[in-house]
Amino acid sequence: MSRVLIVDQQRRPLMPCTPARARLLLKQKKAAVLRRCPFTLILHESRSEAVVQPLRLKIDPGSKVSGLALVNDTSGEVVWAAEVTHRGEQVHKDLQKRAGVRRGRRQRHTWYRPARYLNRRRPKGWLPPSLESRVQNVETWTQRLIFWAPVGSLSYEAVRFDTQALQNPEIEGTQYQHGTLAGLEVKEYLLLKWGQRCAYCEKMGLPLQLEHIIPKIRGGSNRVTNLTLACEQCNGKKGNQTAEEFGFPHLQAQAKAPLKDAAAVNSTRRVLHQRLMRTGLPIEASSGGHTKWNRGERDIAKTHWLDAANVGPSTPARLLFQHVRPWLIEANRRQDRQLCLVNALGFPRSKPKKKSPKHDFRTGDIVRAVVPAHLENPGIYVGRMAAKASGAFTITTKQRKVSDIGYRYCTRLQHTDGYSYLIK
Repeated sequence: MSRVLIVDQQRRPLMPCTPARARLLLKQKKAAVLRRCPFTLILHESRSEAVVQPLRLKIDPGSKVSGLALVNDTSGEVVWAAEVTHRGEQVHKDLQKRAGVRRGRRQRHTWYRPARYLNRRRPKGWLPPSLESRVQNVETWTQRLIFWAPVGSLSYEAVRFDTQALQNPEIEGTQYQHGTLAGLEVKEYLLLKWGQRCAYCEKMGLPLQLEHIIPKIRGGSNRVTNLTLACEQCNGKKGNQTAEEFGFPHLQAQAKAPLKDAAAVNSTRRVLHQRLMRTGLPIEASSGGHTKWNRGERDIAKTHWLDAANVGPSTPARLLFQHVRPWLIEANRRQDRQLCLVNALGFPRSKPKKKSPKHDFRTGDIVRAVVPAHLENPGIYVGRMAAKASGAFTITTKQRKVSDIGYRYCTRLQHTDGYSYLIK
């Protein structure tokens, strides 16, 4: 199990303890539960003289999922880990839907008005809302972990792929091209772009080789737009043919297409660095190629939280992570700003929304429901709750979703904070 975060009476972060010690502190009434998710204790006394070892918070920012890991650089132990699922794509879809509805409404009702003069200027450092959502998720959890754990330094993957190395592999004077990281940036990029499968037979689980779409002997270059991945058998069959001659004319266009997820991560790296600098902690930046090299040297499987644990040259030679069960955290909106639901044409189809709290509960609260035996769903349920004006709530537990639970039988364990939680 992961260690339990703990703070003293003055909210000073202490060294995370084992689950066994956490149970003992609760049993002896020396501590209370500060948060259910992620599980955090608060002591009933101040420990100003306590000696703590500073931990390193490691971050692997991603387009869909970001990995977080607290690592003790001295012992090499991964103390705590989590994977944060972003809702950037959902934000993008919601904005597109809103724009379409507004556009249709304007064309129907105010087509005669001249368009507003576009003299608006975006502030410096502005990001699209879908990207800003991802950055704020990472920033939020960085600040929270600094409050709950003795974080002394930060490490993060500043850039997933070094575009200079991708476009010009012959450039000199960099460690990753002539040292132990040679070729890892390009290979990692291609593995993600082609889905870790052969571009020709589309088989997975085979050793893959770098393959030139237009062979070098026929004037092809080493640029990433001319590279793909192929298994040994397909690479041998293709020989000195181009991909078009080999029967795959679409590969050239697919190879030139930008990698959407990598573009999203790279476009936020500078803003994320500026946000992390606000913490005042030492920051170590690294690349995705270095992360992969660290994992390969330690023979560690690829997951988001293990990627985070391997970020940067400060990674200990031996990582102790087998006992860790990472938290699966998913970003959810706190409430919908849309005043009422609309149909496909943009016309209102519901009454204006009412206040968010329903019977003193809000959607996203973590509750414990004790349902009597004579009702439809008897039992004890703990999970995330969806509030309804009728008072019949829906609770999502680890096993299933339970509907029509009366608010009278619910006790709030934790207020909603914009995220849902699960332990892997």
